[in-house]
Amino acid sequence: MAKPIEVDVYGHKLALQPTDDEGYAQELALYVDGQMQTIAQGLTRSAPATVAILAAMNIADQLFRQERRRQADEAEIERRAEGLLECIGSRLGADDAA
Repeated sequence: MAKPIEVDVYGHKLALQPTDDEGYAQELALYVDGQMQTIAQGLTRSAPATVAILAAMNIADQLFRQERRRQADEAEIERRAEGLLECIGSRLGADDAA
């Protein structure tokens, strides 16, 4: 069995279950740590649990905003594809009539 991957988040050493990419796990931990450090700088007194919750809220907000952008982009692509199909269909119909 593979040994756990050790990461450090906000001064806490955590042992994660092994993944295919240890570098990715380290990158995630670094990102969360950075979010927590940024939040802690803006607080005068900050319990680690409060910082963690606020960081989780920020990360969730980023995720939700990205998902909304993806959905909007997908809808725009679909709208454009439908327009192109209509254009192609009308051109083909015009060619058949000639």
